[in-house]
Amino acid sequence: MNTVFSSLFPIVLLTAIGFAAGRLRWLGAAGIKDLSNLVFMLLTPALLFRTMSRVKVDNLDFTPALAFFMGVGVLFLGTLVLCGFSRRSAVLALAGTFGNTVMIGIPLVSLAYGEAGLVTLFTLFTFHTVLLLTCATVALELAVAREAAQQEGAAPRSMVGTVFTAIRNAVLHPVPLSILAGLLFAQLGLIIPEMLDKPLQLLGHALGPIALLLVGATLANTPLGLQARGAIGLAVTKNLLHPLLVAAAGWSLGLSGVPLAVMVVTAALPIGANVFMFSQRYDVAQELITASVAVSTLAALVTLSLVVWLAQFL
Repeated sequence: MNTVFSSLFPIVLLTAIGFAAGRLRWLGAAGIKDLSNLVFMLLTPALLFRTMSRVKVDNLDFTPALAFFMGVGVLFLGTLVLCGFSRRSAVLALAGTFGNTVMIGIPLVSLAYGEAGLVTLFTLFTFHTVLLLTCATVALELAVAREAAQQEGAAPRSMVGTVFTAIRNAVLHPVPLSILAGLLFAQLGLIIPEMLDKPLQLLGHALGPIALLLVGATLANTPLGLQARGAIGLAVTKNLLHPLLVAAAGWSLGLSGVPLAVMVVTAALPIGANVFMFSQRYDVAQELITASVAVSTLAALVTLSLVVWLAQFL
């Protein structure tokens, strides 16, 4: 239990400091946006590239990622079936499966499981953004096309072009691109010169604190409105049901120890901000998703503690 507390206390404290900074207006909306760009475009790629530049593909185990996506598949498709196929259900399905793997996942896994845990997490990252965002885009575009077909005179959309654009945008995202670049660097037998490795290391170390401060500041600027009930339901789905499904999938594949623990903890991460961007882009459930991101992140202070503690016994 002391390990869990020591791993999570810095995260809780930094998030609380960020929340206070947001409340006091020390960090406004413009500052949050600028720092978010810094995290995603510079700090995250530096950490991902440096870590994966020392990993050989033949040493990677993709079974944990398979367990993760088995849980994702059940939850994503189940949401589409239970809620009826629509833009709303597609966004809800993404909210139940897409977590804040960068801003919260990386610092948490690093503190709790070290570099071995990060390699497992980054192996998942090679597929996570590409598969989830592509599936969500295709589902949403299909729902839009369905709605358009019901409107007289509406021009149909090309699904081939939709799928191609979704895959291209996902692959060119800074997270998977830096991972793939790092893996290629390692397979070529190259080594980062010390004069470049040290700055990359410093940039990577800056990621965790800044990202967690941003989470807190974002929460301080996110009103729950009248969506509390629906937001609680989505938070329970993402924070508790998702890791339970991943744990069951991992057991069925014979996983145990750190690889399974990392996947279960990753599944328990709160709803990621990309879900909100999808709700904005497709003009659906924006207030609900905004409230859900806030509730899920706040609840994660408790639910993540529980999941990390339980993961010790996997």
